[in-house]
Amino acid sequence: MKFRCPICKKPVKLGDSDFPFCGERCRILDLGAWSAEEYRVSSSASPPEEEEPSDED
Repeated sequence: MKFRCPICKKPVKLGDSDFPFCGERCRILDLGAWSAEEYRVSSSASPPEEEEPSDED
């Protein structure tokens, strides 16, 4: 399976010390993007509705 650095798209080998990045530069750039809030983890707009338990016993 071939992997590519998510920042610069260079080929990366599984097991490299900086995986999934090609090197320290790309790893630091990614960390900076997270700290600058350029990336966001999405969440659902509202919690799922819970069903009322029925008393049909």
